[in-house]
Amino acid sequence: MNQNFPAAFRQQARASQRQNAELLLLDAALLLLDAAAFAVCWFAYYEKHLYLSFEGYGDYMVIGLFFGLNAAFSQLYGGFDLLTSRIAELVYSHIIALVMTHFFMYMVAWMLVRSSVPTPVPLVLCFAACCALSAAWAYLAVRLTGRIVPPQRTLLIYDNPEAYKNGVKIAQKYTGRFALAGEAIATRPLPDILAEIEDTAAEAVLLCGLRSSLRNDILKYCVEHDIAAYVRPNIGDLLISNAETFQMNNLPVFLCRRAAPSLFYLFAKRAVDLVLSGAALVLTSPFMLATAIAIKAYDGGPVLFTQKRMTLDRKVFLIHKFRSMKVDADKGGHGIVTLQNDDRITPVGRFIRACRLDELPQLYDIFVGNMTLVGPRPERLETIELYEQEMPEFGLRLQVKAGLTGYAQVYGKANTSPYDKLQMDLMYIAQQGVVTDLKIIFATIKILFMPESTEGFAEEKDALAGTPGQEEQKVGPAS
Repeated sequence: MNQNFPAAFRQQARASQRQNAELLLLDAALLLLDAAAFAVCWFAYYEKHLYLSFEGYGDYMVIGLFFGLNAAFSQLYGGFDLLTSRIAELVYSHIIALVMTHFFMYMVAWMLVRSSVPTPVPLVLCFAACCALSAAWAYLAVRLTGRIVPPQRTLLIYDNPEAYKNGVKIAQKYTGRFALAGEAIATRPLPDILAEIEDTAAEAVLLCGLRSSLRNDILKYCVEHDIAAYVRPNIGDLLISNAETFQMNNLPVFLCRRAAPSLFYLFAKRAVDLVLSGAALVLTSPFMLATAIAIKAYDGGPVLFTQKRMTLDRKVFLIHKFRSMKVDADKGGHGIVTLQNDDRITPVGRFIRACRLDELPQLYDIFVGNMTLVGPRPERLETIELYEQEMPEFGLRLQVKAGLTGYAQVYGKANTSPYDKLQMDLMYIAQQGVVTDLKIIFATIKILFMPESTEGFAEEKDALAGTPGQEEQKVGPAS
């Protein structure tokens, strides 16, 4: 190794640490401004109406609680993802975080003030002020981030056309992070690829669809030369991420096996399902009644749509949804996937899909134990059969019970390819736990008002786009 490398690496490490510190200061600036707005609200009204006056630092503890909740929800909803989010996305994330924060603070005020139902007006004004601060902050922060962390010169290394397309999409969407400096196809010899990394002075590489042995050699080179490596994972990578680590005969060993969550987690998960689904059935009953009347009044057809779906260990159950399509829309096996501007969707169906009202009957499926709140979405039997013809590993998602919402729903879209959804479902299975489930439940609130999360496929053939038959199986198994 060149003797100048250690000094250069230390300089790059210090630059990275400085960049992270400056981004953290940007995040803290918004949180402090929001907390200041809440402090004005608290001392101007709520502090004067407390049932018992605080002594010492009690008021500041309430303000600190606001700061902590706002920070937690902003982080959860991606409000600080300055390197990967547009201004509008940041503002939307912060608005959802502020809604949640102000809701919980109103509950706190309700417990502390003298009147039985404190007025929410001061908090509403505080919310409006915080939203304005968030919009101004997002505009300035995105521009400052481009100066703090300029885009990295990136070399895209791919193995096949589908992998190339995915890599280009990533680079083009996140121009604030990647400045595409070149492309290299992985069918070339390794020394040629490493030489191109050096010739392009790449600060980062984007690895898509590479066979494991070649990918590992490139990763070792990148780590040795302090080059960032962004890797599109294979199924094997996700299975290994859930592995248990042992020392056997003084050697590290990974144990990979089928998902086996603890009895405590399963008990807690079922308890939460019963409580939340039961409460939601009661609270949403007026909306369900109105939806049922609208569906019946439109065409006189059945209100509910039932269909066989597959869940844990390939168990088949009957899912319930409000009918959003014409009667017998899928008769004869047509239309396995929903397309954009699908003419089978009724006007009432288009509205209830946009508002997610069509999913409400699944609360009953959760209550009786056929589904759970958080887990991979249940697919129809014909869809699973179709997908498994292209990717037999699609059945790996059936290691856990099907859910109403999940990792793929929060971080993907309705028209995300089956292979990408499988990867996200496996990420959830690897990380499943009480904390993960709570994060997904709260994160689901963000996507409820995002129309792209319900978009269908442009064409039916797109439902299989990006399967391992096109990107991964051509390049061999993952290690």
